[in-house]
Amino acid sequence: MKTIKLLVLIAVLIGFSSCQEAPKVVPVEEDLTVSTFYFIRHAEKDRSDSSNADPELNQDGLGRAIKWAEVLDPVALDAIYSTDYERTTMTAAPNAVKKDIEVQIYDPRAIDAVAFKEENLGKTVLVVGHSNTTPDFVNKVIGEDKYPAMDDYDNGSLFIVQIVGDAITDMRLKIN
Repeated sequence: MKTIKLLVLIAVLIGFSSCQEAPKVVPVEEDLTVSTFYFIRHAEKDRSDSSNADPELNQDGLGRAIKWAEVLDPVALDAIYSTDYERTTMTAAPNAVKKDIEVQIYDPRAIDAVAFKEENLGKTVLVVGHSNTTPDFVNKVIGEDKYPAMDDYDNGSLFIVQIVGDAITDMRLKIN
């Protein structure tokens, strides 16, 4: 009799435990789209004619433009943007040639950072600007006034902004 009662108790316990629902795993859908932006100022410009508002690069600047292409060689760029000046387009040119990407001209005074980010969602982009427009553009993309205008002789700063979902990280590196 004790054996029958024990078997009934075990059967009841097994029955109750099998009625429990397995915990449900609800997948969390996160937007993990990664957008990466590299911002640089144009390389060293020819300062021999102070009246020239649109000078080309000098020899050091040509070397730096090539150096930027070497620095960014491992980066799979999807797009390259430049202001419409000789010094910026010449700075962008080695990367454009190496990556076979057409340089897109932008006007820093009319830039809409929200639209820019949307247009380049999930892309890796190089942007070439000026001592005042480069940090200003970075600030607009990150949504805070973090970086002041660059020194007029600073041609080696590299700003990297990465957006993963809603998280934004940024840094400034100095490349000699």
